Amino acid sequence: MSAITSTALLAQPLGQLATTIAGATSVFHQYKLDFCCGGKQSLADALAKKGLDATPVLVALQQLQHQDGELPEWRSQPVKALIEHILERFHQRHRRQLPELIRLARRVEHVHANDLNCPTGLTQHLEEMYQELESHMMKEEQILFPMLAGGIYPSGPISVMEEEHLQHGDALETLDKLTNNITLPEDACNTWTALYLGLQELKEDLMQHILLENEILFVQQQTKPAHGSDGQSCCGSCQ
Repeated sequence: MSAITSTALLAQPLGQLATTIAGATSVFHQYKLDFCCGGKQSLADALAKKGLDATPVLVALQQLQHQDGELPEWRSQPVKALIEHILERFHQRHRRQLPELIRLARRVEHVHANDLNCPTGLTQHLEEMYQELESHMMKEEQILFPMLAGGIYPSGPISVMEEEHLQHGDALETLDKLTNNITLPEDACNTWTALYLGLQELKEDLMQHILLENEILFVQQQTKPAHGSDGQSCCGSCQ
């Protein structure tokens, strides 16, 4: 991939940068730039909203463009391969992550209830996140993903999933508020430390998960015919 100028970088949407520059997501995490649910906004707009200096972000992104070992170019991979990756890398992972995080959060809230830094309400919030995310993933696995794998891109179900992605983004914002941006207090115990380490992993995984679906999987039909001998894509209404 050829290097992109600073002006071009600033004009591009965060989601596009995150899926074309290997390692860009780590930069966006560092500066708390929302590249998944907020992936449609340009880098310039995102920086302006945060009141951030563009220079260090641009330098970091330009350095990444010259590094080897880029992530798989999922835009050029078969839809079925991307679906399998999402199922294994994210769906299965979330189902392992959340039950353990709920257990850890319940323990921390019980033991440290009198600590001013205690993330009161975190257990309930994680339980609600798990319920909503499980419902979301089941709908993808049972309805949307089989359609996409068959070359059908139904606008209705895709819109529903994108709307639920926004809700997941709101849930992550609430998680940050409950945990002081997942910041450990001094002298935190091992359980508290493990909890926040797992929360950071969950947050990064979920953002990457949403990014791949919003920016690549759900728009794959723009680069590849969905089905039909005339090369036109199907919205799913004919099914």
